[in-house]
Amino acid sequence: MNNIFVYLEIDEGTVADVSLELLTKGRSLANQLGCKLEAIAAGGKLDTVGKQVFPYGVDALHVFNDERLSPYTTLPHTSILVNLFKEEKPQICLMGATIIGRDLGPRVSSALGSGLTADCTSLEIGNHEDKKAGKTYENLLYQIRPAFGGNIVAWIINPDCRPQMATVREGVMKKEILDPEYKGELVEHDVKDYVKDEDFVITILDRHIEKSKVNIKNSPIIVSGGYGVGSKENFQLLYDLANVLGAEVGASRAAVDAGFAEHERQVGQTGVTVRPKVYIACGISGQIQHIAGMQDSSLIISINNDPNAPINTIADYVITGEIEKVIPKMIKYYKKNSK
Repeated sequence: MNNIFVYLEIDEGTVADVSLELLTKGRSLANQLGCKLEAIAAGGKLDTVGKQVFPYGVDALHVFNDERLSPYTTLPHTSILVNLFKEEKPQICLMGATIIGRDLGPRVSSALGSGLTADCTSLEIGNHEDKKAGKTYENLLYQIRPAFGGNIVAWIINPDCRPQMATVREGVMKKEILDPEYKGELVEHDVKDYVKDEDFVITILDRHIEKSKVNIKNSPIIVSGGYGVGSKENFQLLYDLANVLGAEVGASRAAVDAGFAEHERQVGQTGVTVRPKVYIACGISGQIQHIAGMQDSSLIISINNDPNAPINTIADYVITGEIEKVIPKMIKYYKKNSK
């Protein structure tokens, strides 16, 4: 009762990275609240899920093993969470801001009347004083995310309804094993006690998943461009530098919207969250939504003709100048010094 639950996304028996990241954050929150961290696994081929998640500090793993639950379909997974939460009464539920999480989260929160905050960039525990009502709430989940086009950061709370629900994008939280030998409880449930037969009315006969050809998430060096690059032609300079450095090319939302780069290269709250060793920001102003997706880079280099660009405040090195002049010089001197 009153524990933290994380819904696990599982494909062919493998737990998704976003779920492992949420377990890491969930363990930290559970320690603050003095409660247990519990996880939910629903699908087929779940034999190894326990070995995958217990090292992240999971105290209890709820298993719903049924081949009909995999691949994911809306109705049975919704029934599992709604009915389980009515029994367990968690205070917090976390899930990934993925295609599945964005389908499942609102349905569960609506059925329970709890509300949900989507695409959070941070989660914190804190108190809140409602001066108008004369109430003080302790240990609420602050669900933090950019709002109004990234112009503000909203701190959202749910004082009265439970569970407090939030979705978080992949890569926003760090994934860290707590203890390889951590022992949690395995709780096996009978699926028919939670899911009606009519919930299985939809059967997936076949599916095709197109994997992205771009892998900026795991690249140690990213050369990223913004609207300030000026044109799709100028973006070629970024590819030239990336080829020399063995890097991937990223882009801000403004650059993607302008057609300078494809969406799969977008870094930020509405794109991919990255943590490279080196992040080279070219012509990027530094809106909150973009910074949320790259601020944990080990080294940030900003190339911008505006010395007062907001991104310069978080950059380790700032190069003030036109990218048409700066990048060719970087390529020249890198080749010269790498021989």
